[in-house]
Amino acid sequence: MIIVLRSGATSEEVDDVCRRIEAMGYRPHTIRGELRTVIGAVGDDRGKERLRALESLECVENVQPILQPFKLASREVKSEPTIVEVDGIAIGGRRLAIMAGPCSVESREQMFEVAAKVKAAGANVLRGGAFKPRTSPYAFQGLEEEGLKLLKEASRETGLPVVTEVMEPEKVDVVAEHSDILQIGARNVQNFSLLRRVAETRKPVLLKRGMSTSIQEWLLSAEYVLSGGNPNVILCERGIRTFETATRFTLDLNAVPVLKRLTHLPVVVDPSHGTGHWEYVESMAMAAIAAGADGLIIEVHPRPAEALSDGPQSLKPERFAQVMARVRRVALALDREA
Repeated sequence: MIIVLRSGATSEEVDDVCRRIEAMGYRPHTIRGELRTVIGAVGDDRGKERLRALESLECVENVQPILQPFKLASREVKSEPTIVEVDGIAIGGRRLAIMAGPCSVESREQMFEVAAKVKAAGANVLRGGAFKPRTSPYAFQGLEEEGLKLLKEASRETGLPVVTEVMEPEKVDVVAEHSDILQIGARNVQNFSLLRRVAETRKPVLLKRGMSTSIQEWLLSAEYVLSGGNPNVILCERGIRTFETATRFTLDLNAVPVLKRLTHLPVVVDPSHGTGHWEYVESMAMAAIAAGADGLIIEVHPRPAEALSDGPQSLKPERFAQVMARVRRVALALDREA
């Protein structure tokens, strides 16, 4: 249920309503808008009619049900877009978030070279995989904690915040120590114990869509993080499985406007995984921004032919700089910056 407070409700009145919600067995989530405050009451739907009694309070304007199964992610609860702040970068704001770097951290030399070049081209977040979930157990699995240290070093050198994947609840603390954004990969989008654990960190979470995950299922995964007390969720469309074999996945750009209608959470797009071929990354990057995405996550490697993972979809740094130049023109046409 949504408890809408009257304009001008005091902090004391907000606290009082939250205490009453908790006494009824629900968890209150306060969302302060420009004009008024809304409190989402999350819990067992069977007793939600009890919450209507709150309308008797002078500070409460009305109590209404949340129709979507995803409660806190819904625009019914929060109509204004959420902006996730990461080290001075507003993801979901006017300026686009451009996350770039190699699929896997392979060496100090590789990481520092890529970090410097993607920053020079206009990236504002550094990406790189330390723990790599691979389809084959024989494929390169990442440098793990050594990779995290190299990412942190490269971050200090360039000033770019870091996004990297966490795969297990037991590794959340060490990944959170070395990164600014915790990525939940496509294979873990419905790993609910992991989602609950990253919620506890309160750090920004980049939640990738599963390859066979519907938009509703994806938003319900986001709900696990939000209901755990972490409002800093960024959604990432990275392609879904269809019958088509010309590309690695089918990049579902329909998802961007659909999500913009359904949720207040920021949305970024991964054209590298979405296509699987570097030749198509530029076109899909521009299309994603035109569709309304709040940012991009792009794989960049100095020598893709030697990459230990995902070389065919990685851009060389020079090509990434060209893509950024064209993305800026698209962004400018939409009154945004890159």
